[in-house]
Amino acid sequence: MRAFSRTDTGRRRKMNQDYMYTSELPVGNLPNLYILADGMGGHNAGDYASHYTVEMMVRSVRASQESSPVSILRSAISEANLAVVQQAGMHIDLEGMGTTVVAATCIAGELCVANVGDSRLYIAGDGLKQITKDHSYVQEMVRSGELSPEVARVHPDRNIITRAVGGGTEIEIDFFEVELKENERILMCSDGLTDMLEDREIFKIIEERKDTQSIVDELVIMANEHGGNDNITVILTDPFAEDADWR
Repeated sequence: MRAFSRTDTGRRRKMNQDYMYTSELPVGNLPNLYILADGMGGHNAGDYASHYTVEMMVRSVRASQESSPVSILRSAISEANLAVVQQAGMHIDLEGMGTTVVAATCIAGELCVANVGDSRLYIAGDGLKQITKDHSYVQEMVRSGELSPEVARVHPDRNIITRAVGGGTEIEIDFFEVELKENERILMCSDGLTDMLEDREIFKIIEERKDTQSIVDELVIMANEHGGNDNITVILTDPFAEDADWR
């Protein structure tokens, strides 16, 4: 595994409420781990929610005795969710905080993904394929046929999410398992990227720049050039890098 990542405040925000964690080395019983969280809440609450969620997840993964990646990630997100809810209930300045989260691990060429909210994971190979499903108000309407994808991109309520870590004591998590092909990379990002760039624009950058680090840098630069309305976080992983330990 080889991964490059970058997070940027963007041009409109004063604070970066995105937070990420990447490890190409084993974390507990997982051979690698990638997490991205996009926090929400007033003042420092969004920043705290994303950072605290990732911190709690990593702690849970390290301590887990489970062998199944789905079980490990499910417990990690569930435990982090309860911790965020508890913190919000104890501190008035954290009331109402929450965060999206998307997490992934790759084992023997198979990718296991978990997500809550609208941060995304894509597979980039012959094209760009979104693996996760956005838990957002407008994407629910797209899936039901009430809105077209084109209208959804500019809808005023496009950033209202329907699931979040911290949204309640019970949390619904989506899981996806994907068998990776030799030429594929894994792209994880917050909506600060996907609100500014369409999928075809993202894929064009990936196609034109083969170097993983330069792709990540260019994606952030272009999101800012298109407005930089939100924090931008990108993790690009090459599971077939020469030093991948499972090949």
